[in-house]
Amino acid sequence: MISKKLRTAIKLHAPAYKIANKAGIHHSTLSKLLCGIEHVKPNDPRVIAVGRVLGIGAADCFEKGRETKVKP
Repeated sequence: MISKKLRTAIKLHAPAYKIANKAGIHHSTLSKLLCGIEHVKPNDPRVIAVGRVLGIGAADCFEKGRETKVKP
């Protein structure tokens, strides 16, 4: 799950489409990640790239202890 810190930084920064562009992802992908339409796995490189654009470290991009367990 994307951290509140990253969500807040996205809202306070430039328009989301510019952040997505600098991170090398499509703006609709960023929207889907934020809305939960696309599931975020721990260490998802797309989320880390967005964090890097905003100056947020990889560890701070994800909520700690909120990973979803996949049923076998």
